[in-house]
Amino acid sequence: MMVLAFAQNAETQAAVPQQSPIMSFVPIILIFAIFYFVLIRPQKKSQREHVMMLDALKKNDEVTTSGGIAGTIVNIQNDVVTLRVDDNTRIKVEKGFISKIRRSPGALEEAK
Repeated sequence: MMVLAFAQNAETQAAVPQQSPIMSFVPIILIFAIFYFVLIRPQKKSQREHVMMLDALKKNDEVTTSGGIAGTIVNIQNDVVTLRVDDNTRIKVEKGFISKIRRSPGALEEAK
């Protein structure tokens, strides 16, 4: 009886039509599309906004670095920004490590 069961199983498998090779790539394409819209696209958008913010930096802007240091921009030279963090304390940081502009003196005047 067992041999007959194997014979029937082989016949039913042979009758199943083969799936198109293109259809086997559809799940991979869908996974890539989900990754693009959920991970890649928002990351690129935030990188673009960060670069635009860095290009707009100017003297006397109050900024915060990625390390949490808050200061006022005294000087900008290429990729190095000099921050005044206290009355007599100035530090130099790389421009890319500035994470946000806290406020700008021009923005305060416009708000008034």
